[in-house]
Parts: sequence; structure tokens; C-alpha cells
Amino acid sequence: MFSNQPLADRLRPKSLDDFAGQDHLVGPDGVLRKVIESGNVPSFILWGPPGVGKTSLARIVSLQLGRSFFQLSAVNSGVKEVRETIEKAKGQQFFGRPNPILFIDEIHRFNKSQQDSLLGAVEQGIITLIGATTENPSFEVIAPLLSRCQVYILKALDDEILKGLVSKALTTDSYLSSYNVRVDEYEALIRISGGDARKLYNALELTVALEAEKHSTDILITDELVLSHVQQNLALYDKNGEQHFDIISAFIKSLRGSDPNAAVYWLARMVEGGEDVKFIARRMVILAAEDIGLANPNALLLAQSCFNAVNLVGWPESRIILSETAIYLATSPKSNASYMAIENAIGAVHEHGDLPVPLHLRNAPTKLMKDIGYHKGYKYAHDFEGNFVTENYLPDDISGKIFYDPGSNPREDEIRKQLVSRWEKIYKYRT
Repeated sequence: MFSNQPLADRLRPKSLDDFAGQDHLVGPDGVLRKVIESGNVPSFILWGPPGVGKTSLARIVSLQLGRSFFQLSAVNSGVKEVRETIEKAKGQQFFGRPNPILFIDEIHRFNKSQQDSLLGAVEQGIITLIGATTENPSFEVIAPLLSRCQVYILKALDDEILKGLVSKALTTDSYLSSYNVRVDEYEALIRISGGDARKLYNALELTVALEAEKHSTDILITDELVLSHVQQNLALYDKNGEQHFDIISAFIKSLRGSDPNAAVYWLARMVEGGEDVKFIARRMVILAAEDIGLANPNALLLAQSCFNAVNLVGWPESRIILSETAIYLATSPKSNASYMAIENAIGAVHEHGDLPVPLHLRNAPTKLMKDIGYHKGYKYAHDFEGNFVTENYLPDDISGKIFYDPGSNPREDEIRKQLVSRWEKIYKYRT
């Protein structure tokens, strides 16, 4: 008999041994398994694509440790709900119970004040926080909260694991096993899932249910059958699977290659596929600095404004802001000189180690420091004509080494002329 409870929920794993995938975390030698089995579980954040088991892992931790389990979704919970849950957790302390698990799904959607409301409870051990996010927590979780949490990265499920989940569903689920279902082809199921077990189960259950409506007891699953039943747009773009990476790659390469038409096309593919608007905007901020840089410094300002604006506006109007920014970036002059400058400087740090700061550049707050030569001979730029004087600011061992080599564009051509005229005694810039 068909169940209103989704297949993914019916087959949710109840133990680590029943968990599919993520061997690097929960396999026999997995780091998270060892932490759970020790019983000393810190607050942590699970970062990974949808449908790979973040919620299931949080529940397993609660079950295995015998802890109470509270769950909030950042989509429909605010500071009020967080505080109410924390008060409930405090109430359990009077009965000598271990601190409960507070699981927050999509924690990246919490704003700063909502995340701030968690800090005290985490710090005092009132709760053990488990957050789940599909976004890089370095960008989406406030630093004070992130510093109090471990971060565990989950991966999209590979083809063999997905096939195993299908086989398990057909043999263990009471509804699916009531039919004689045989899978002849897996390609469509796997591609539609994009590594997401929830999507896989949805496609499988939908296909079987629609065939069952034809009073079929023997069901042969083929790629054609799956695609005939499952909405085509699921297969056209999966924002966490292979096409997610392919399309954003094509978009960035089109911007870098100065083709606004291709850039807007790939942008449209992401917009229609339901890509996260912040993800698109963030990638344009990175490109503005990495690939345009000082050839057009306004590009970074516009990209940053775009990121702020789409957070304020939301869909569908954000598509216009994204389009304007993409066209601007694509038609801007390009330079990766700033990117190469920091890469070259980091290379020098690795090669030469911690070179000493020249004495004349050192701070001299005490008489002893002054007596041994700190700050001695330093030339204060504002004491000289044009507020400039030739001075060596690098460690002696790499004096004269060029890290920033201006690109070939009108803006940086002017920068090069300035550098050549000012620094000809120390740096040998090509003219």
C-alpha cells in the first residue's frame, strides 16, 4: 500500500552501520565515527550537498548517545524559536540529563543575530549544536560560532552507492517490495539524483507508483520509463551535481573570455535551474578580483554591490542585477596581475622562509630598541617632494624582486609608467 511518508524518510538509516557513503567520516576508521563512539561529541557543522545524510547523521548521534533531539529549520525559525529551544534544553539540566542535540538545518540561512543567539548556549554546553549547510561555512557562519564548531565535509554519493540504495529500497521497503520491480537501466535515475539520495528515492518511488496505477505488478525500470515519468527539468540542471560544476565553469570562462552573450546564456541556465543566487554573485566577486583586477577596479565594487543587492531583493528580480553585472564583467578589460602578485609573494615566502624585517622598518617603542638601531634611517615619505622617496621596503635577501607585474591594459599601463619612473633604482620593470 502506498504511504504518504516519503521513501527517503521511510528508509532513513538508524545507525552508523546502516549509513550509506561518507566512509571518510563514518566508516570503520572514520573521524566522525571515532568521535561519536568516544561519547565526547563537540558541536559541529556538516557541510555538503543535499541528500547525502546530514539530517540522518545528526539523528544517529542523538540515538547513539541517548541525547534529546531538537530540530529547527533556518527557513522558518527565528531568534524566538532558538531561545525557546534553548530554554527547554536548560530545563533538562535540572534532571541531570546530558545536554541535548540541537540540529539546525540550512544554518547558512540564519542571519548574524540568529547565529549570535546560539553562541552562549554552545559556549556554556547547554546544547551540542549540529548545523547542516550546503554552503561554505567560512562565508555563511559567523566567526565566533564557527570557531566553536568542528566542520565535517560530506561528498555527493557516487554511482555504486546510489545503485545500492535502489536495491535496498526495492527489497526492504514494504510498498516497493510489494511489486516485482526490476531495474534494467540506472543511468536516468543516477543522473536525475545528481548524488542526492532524496532525489533518487523520489524518482524511483514516482516511477513505480505511476506504473502501479496501470495495474502493473511486474515493473521493468528503464531510462526511457524514468524520464517519461519524472519532470524533465530535474535532468536538465542539478545544482549540486555534475552540471552544477560544469555550468558555473562555463559561466566563469565566458566572463574571463569577454563574451557577454555566452555569459548571459550560462547565467540563464543557472537561473532557470534554481541555482543559489548568492553562489552566482559570490563567484562574480571572485572573478572581478582575479581576472579583472586593476584593469578596472570598479568591477570589484560592482560585483560586491551585486552580491549585497541580490541578498536584499531575491528572486525573480535578482536575475536582472546578475545579468547587468555579468555583462559589465564580461566587457571589462582583463588582468590577473593582482592574482599573480599574491601567488608570487606566497611562493617567495615558501622559498625563503621568515626573512627578518629590515631594521629601518621596525617599530621602536622603547629606548633599547632605538639604541640597537630599530627605525634608524627610516625615510618618512611625507617629508619629501611629492610624498615619495626611494626606499627599500623588502628584506635584504629579496630586495628588488618584482611580485606585481602590471598587465597590458590602459589602466595598468599608467601604473607601469609610474612604477618605472619611481623605482628604477631598485626594481627593473620592463618598459
